[in-house]
Amino acid sequence: MEITSKLLQKAVDEVSQLPGIGKRTALRLVLHLLRQPETRTERLADALTSLRTGICQCRECHNISDSDLCDICASPKRDRSLICVVEDIRDIMAIESTGHYRGLYHVLGGKISPMEGMGPQDLNIGSLVRKVREGGVAELILALSATMEGDTTNFYLFRQLEGTQVRLSTIARGIPVGDDLEYADEVTLGRSILQRIPFEGSFHGQGK
Repeated sequence: MEITSKLLQKAVDEVSQLPGIGKRTALRLVLHLLRQPETRTERLADALTSLRTGICQCRECHNISDSDLCDICASPKRDRSLICVVEDIRDIMAIESTGHYRGLYHVLGGKISPMEGMGPQDLNIGSLVRKVREGGVAELILALSATMEGDTTNFYLFRQLEGTQVRLSTIARGIPVGDDLEYADEVTLGRSILQRIPFEGSFHGQGK
């Protein structure tokens, strides 16, 4: 695909770096922006710049936030004794959309995956363990993807929290094995949260 303008080529090259965006799609998007009023492009550029310079991580749950404490952690209406452990912020968005959960969250930032070079030290596990040991947490819901890596991470957390009084549960397997939470429909995900089961029981059940 020959592009005669260096400025256009540069824009296409940058847009095509986004996930799922090839060169042709990138060209179509850039040409669309060129047809829009200049203020439209300026607002997009300002929004992206503000995103990079203003976004931060919640000090409590590691969710993406506009301030030091995210709206969920700051809300007096949330049940602070209940924490849902997820891989990333997309899972928070998926669970929040169900309207069935009123506790807090803890974002691990991924899952244990030796094939991808991700070990426990690369995740937000230490802060979760400290939070539990400080007291006040009655239950942790392990809402990780139903994959080998998700199950490995669940079991690691189970071992790390042995000896504490916290109750560990996992979402019911209405979520297909191998699927990520963000792709589950709201009804299925909501029921999986409400019908969660003790983690230790689910682990022993798998070993039979």
